[in-house]
Amino acid sequence: MIVNESDRLALKVFSVEDEEAAKNFWGNAEVMVHCGGPTPHEMLGKVLMSYQACHEKKGLSVYAVVEKETSEVIGAAGFNVASGLEKVELIYHLSKDSWGKGYATEAAVACTEIAKQTDGVETIFASADPHNVSSTKILEKAGFQFIEMKWFDDTNQEEPYFEYQILQDDK
Repeated sequence: MIVNESDRLALKVFSVEDEEAAKNFWGNAEVMVHCGGPTPHEMLGKVLMSYQACHEKKGLSVYAVVEKETSEVIGAAGFNVASGLEKVELIYHLSKDSWGKGYATEAAVACTEIAKQTDGVETIFASADPHNVSSTKILEKAGFQFIEMKWFDDTNQEEPYFEYQILQDDK
């Protein structure tokens, strides 16, 4: 099920059929070098199904990024939803073949549009490894504001922390 589209990309709810494609981003050590390393291939099916369940339960999740021209799943973008929808975390990971084409920025903007249309979302936040300058540029291009350097226990480091405030006018 497609949840949003941009000029070149479609964002769709993950399905088990996307497991092989997910090896090219979540299962790839080079892609995940700034994100704690790759997900073991045998875990990818569970990850995809958890994101599908999150979308069904909360109406917001991480989605498969599909290149419209080829119909290939080239990455993932969307939201980690901790408890409520008030404050959600934007993530994006694209296969290495898709780097440098503006897809991550396009996907991030498409995700913010989904959040604007989702009742209850007030703030989107994101962080990036301080060595991943490309990711911080993506967040800035997508309209996120740098807030501060912030410590993250899951990565065991201080990272640039960004927010995107959703105004009532955006809804």
